[in-house]
Amino acid sequence: MARRRQLYEGKAKILFEGPEPGTLVQYFKDDASAFNAQKKGTITGKGVLNNRISEYLMMRLMDIGVPTHFIRRLNMREQLIREVEIIPLEVVVRNVAAGSLSTRLGIQEGTRLPRSIIEYYYKNAALNHPLVCEEHITAFGWASTQDLDDIVALTLRINDFLSGLLLGVGITLVDFKVEFGRLYDNDEMRIVLADEISPDNCRLWDSKTGEKMDKDRFRRDLGKVEEGYQEVARRLGILPEAGVRDLKGPEMMQ
Repeated sequence: MARRRQLYEGKAKILFEGPEPGTLVQYFKDDASAFNAQKKGTITGKGVLNNRISEYLMMRLMDIGVPTHFIRRLNMREQLIREVEIIPLEVVVRNVAAGSLSTRLGIQEGTRLPRSIIEYYYKNAALNHPLVCEEHITAFGWASTQDLDDIVALTLRINDFLSGLLLGVGITLVDFKVEFGRLYDNDEMRIVLADEISPDNCRLWDSKTGEKMDKDRFRRDLGKVEEGYQEVARRLGILPEAGVRDLKGPEMMQ
């Protein structure tokens, strides 16, 4: 047995070489960070919950025709994904004022926006992921106009579907971040949803009380961070049967 070759390690995930060409294994860590890694910590069981939540939401999105990099979950912390060329953009959808939008524009947190707003951030940690516009994106070749048209169309579909799905279990989708990649199949290229969708990159509030059930509990030292993630999984009906006890590290593969 030989250890899989590690290709990349980020703040919350590790990517390993997949068992077949064009595939990767995505491993979810318990590590947590905020404010561009200025604040760091560990949320016990976060990787397990994010793996399950992201799997569930990706599969639901695939059911309505949204293309993604997801293939299948391998175990409690790992999933098999397609290898894609990541577009260096973080695409943020805002439905309710919160976070940096409230700070930048002086809008009280919790204010319902007149319509959903899409923002683009350049995916560069050294520059603290600056806010950019379509002119920057096309001028510097990060994505073409057609790429952006596809990204916006997919993002709006994702927002509409997830907002309804989560509202059905008493959760308001305040805002969220998604990433996209280029998937090449012979001479054809298509834009697909990549990365993950979880309480790490979504703001999720209880629809009645406004209680936060996402990484803001870590960012703002609100406590009960694990319980917030667990509540999201419980409402979606996917809380792991054995709780969050699981694999402690990447498995070995033959």
